[in-house]
Amino acid sequence: MSDPDLALTPSLTPSVAAALADDFRGLVRGLPRRVHLLGAGGAGLSGAARLLLARGHVLSGHDLEASTFTRGLQGLGVPVALGASEAAALPPDAEAVLRSAAIPEDDPQRGAARRRGLVDLKYSEVLGRLAPPRRTLAVAGTHGKTTATWMLHHALSGVAATRHAPGAPVPRPGALVGGTHRTLGTNALAPEPGGWFAVEACEYDRSFLRLAPAGALVTNVEGDHLDYYGSLEHLERAFARFVDRVHPGGLLVVGAEVPERVEACAPCEVWRLGRELRVDLLSEREGRYEFRLRGPGWATPPLRLRVPGAFNVENAALALALATGLVAREEGVAASEASACAAACLRRFEGVERRFEPWGRVGDVPVVHDYAHHPTEVAATLGAARRVFPGRALHVLFQPHQHSRTARFLPEFVEALRAADRVVVAEVYGARAHIDSQAAGSEELVTRLRRAGVDARLGGGPESAGAALVEGLWEGLGEGLGEGLEGGPGEGPHGERAAALVLGAGNVDRIREYLLDRLALRGPAPR
Repeated sequence: MSDPDLALTPSLTPSVAAALADDFRGLVRGLPRRVHLLGAGGAGLSGAARLLLARGHVLSGHDLEASTFTRGLQGLGVPVALGASEAAALPPDAEAVLRSAAIPEDDPQRGAARRRGLVDLKYSEVLGRLAPPRRTLAVAGTHGKTTATWMLHHALSGVAATRHAPGAPVPRPGALVGGTHRTLGTNALAPEPGGWFAVEACEYDRSFLRLAPAGALVTNVEGDHLDYYGSLEHLERAFARFVDRVHPGGLLVVGAEVPERVEACAPCEVWRLGRELRVDLLSEREGRYEFRLRGPGWATPPLRLRVPGAFNVENAALALALATGLVAREEGVAASEASACAAACLRRFEGVERRFEPWGRVGDVPVVHDYAHHPTEVAATLGAARRVFPGRALHVLFQPHQHSRTARFLPEFVEALRAADRVVVAEVYGARAHIDSQAAGSEELVTRLRRAGVDARLGGGPESAGAALVEGLWEGLGEGLGEGLEGGPGEGPHGERAAALVLGAGNVDRIREYLLDRLALRGPAPR
């Protein structure tokens, strides 16, 4: 990793500023101006599209069905066709095809592109070109990387503000993330010249090995995407190769559970949570923690997060550490000042869509959605829900993600979901039986949950499962509520209270309005 193009810059002199500006100016290297997106609604590809627009590319797109990501691109003027892929859907003026990893080899538009001799690239192949190494900070890990990347973006904004006189413009950091920022309403931001760039570095398809970042953080490493990697050992080797790509003059920040054999492959300085980095938990209120982070020679002021869960304390600590330890050093800012400003910006972070996202409240019943689709994530989300909603019965709609993942982690899913009072299991989203010989469906999961004493039932498709969630919830709270029974709205005849959680990384997020409407119609008549 001695490539001189990856050299870090100690200060933002005019010449350096011009060089950094060139990193984010003009068309992306190796891509013509006119690009067609296949799988335009993918979390990563839709974010990349926003950055391509900022670089002057002209885009069109295609996806099977509408989503918040496709609608976001359409709002920016990008035409996105929907429905089954056909060769005729490839625009006649397209000069290149950029696709998500989910697009198969036999896709008709890819076939048409090959016949026309067009450039055909996966998202991962363009990722490194969108993220210039001299200003890129990469966030990897099995869990938490989406939230941690947006947290890093906030922390970078704080550090950037310390190196300018009052009233001077602050180069805004950029970001490319697999989830939409709840306040900003986007999953990608182009950095201003001289601004740093936070990118979510996903391990699937080994796409994170396309990056050569100035610094990085790894939240954790746990068995997942084993339909692709085959074993935890191969997954850990990929993470080891990823940390080896960090610049020798940079910084790697890792969570407490990251294997030491992964950390050992880093060519740069490493800070580990629990070793160089210490978290002092100060208080907790309804699942939201106040803490202080201590690093080598510096400490943040007390910081209370607006997002719940102890796991988010770790995400925030890692983001603060990377921004303070590397960026402050490169910009010539005192670590104590940088950490205070980074914490002040992070304090305003209100979360990411599909990560413990409040969907609304019907009567006294709150409804929350979370992307959790791995047993560890399900357990962490339910643990946070117990603190956020103390004393409430937790009614969960869970949509398993991929038959192979369901099969591999069936006992772990049962153990995680035992923390719920009632579970409706929707049909499995997606299938990769052609990749992995192991496969299990919702029926197996429900059978195992019932054997473990969990009140569980099959739900069918997302809407059917939502209806089942509502029926069971109101049956538990008491029929005719609000018409003379003891208790207020959202309470049963004996004062039971409930919360509804919708978990899954598939298309279950599309039932939000349907579910809230069903709750309102099925619920108690107003007094």
